[in-house]
Amino acid sequence: MRLLSCLMVALAAFAPAPALSQSLQCAPRAQVLDMLAKQEQTRRALGQAGVAMMELFAEDDSQHWTLTVTFRDGRTCLLARGIGYEARDEVFPKPGTAS
Repeated sequence: MRLLSCLMVALAAFAPAPALSQSLQCAPRAQVLDMLAKQEQTRRALGQAGVAMMELFAEDDSQHWTLTVTFRDGRTCLLARGIGYEARDEVFPKPGTAS
């Protein structure tokens, strides 16, 4: 979850910039969701990032994951994709504290 928080902060800093969405692979939201469903990826996390919405999709068996951002105009863009998704419910220590 800490990684997601860091990504959301980074995205929030850049989301209003039109150049960001132009350099990403984007399509209408329904088309992206259909592609992810065909890959058996389901939404695992979401968060607001400025004027956009960030979502993490993942598939259990292959552990493939996709990080997307959706803008108000309905475009959904791929931010990152990878393998090795593992759901975790852990609380990270506050900075400066040992654990």
